[in-house]
Amino acid sequence: MLLASHLAVLLTGFALGIYLLPILTAPMTPSEALVQSIAGQSHFWGQFRRDLTGSNLLHWGEGEISVDKQTIALMSKVSPGPDYKLYLVPEFVENEAQFLKVKARSARLGDIKTFENFIVPVRDGVDVAQYTMVLVWCETFSEFISAAKYR
Repeated sequence: MLLASHLAVLLTGFALGIYLLPILTAPMTPSEALVQSIAGQSHFWGQFRRDLTGSNLLHWGEGEISVDKQTIALMSKVSPGPDYKLYLVPEFVENEAQFLKVKARSARLGDIKTFENFIVPVRDGVDVAQYTMVLVWCETFSEFISAAKYR
C-alpha cells in the first residue's frame, strides 16, 4: 500500500511537471495591440476552434489567426504544453492521423513558446498562398492541438 501511494504521488508529480513547466518557462506574451497591428496588415484570416475531432479537453486552440507573407499571429489562446510547433498545411486536416498523412508536404515554421497571443515569423522561401491551414502540433508527443483554415 505504501509503495502504491508513493508511486501514485510520483506519477502525479511527473504529469503536473510536464503540464506546468511550459507555462512557468514561457516568455512574455505579445501585447494585444501588437497582434492586432499585425492582423490589420494580414492577407488571410482563420479561426481556431475547440470542436475539431483531434482537439480535446487538454489539446485545443481558440481565437483568430492572421496570416501574411512574413508573420502568423494568433489573438487568443492554445492549451499549454511542451514542444509546440506551427505548421502550414496544404489541405484540411483536423486530427493526428490526417496530419501525419500530409506532414511531409507541410511547412514547419517554428516554435510556439507562448500560449496566448503568439507571433511566429514565416521563413524565407515559404509561400503562405500555397497552403490552406495553420496547425499547432506537439512534436514530442505527436499530438494534434488545433488548426485553422485561412484559405
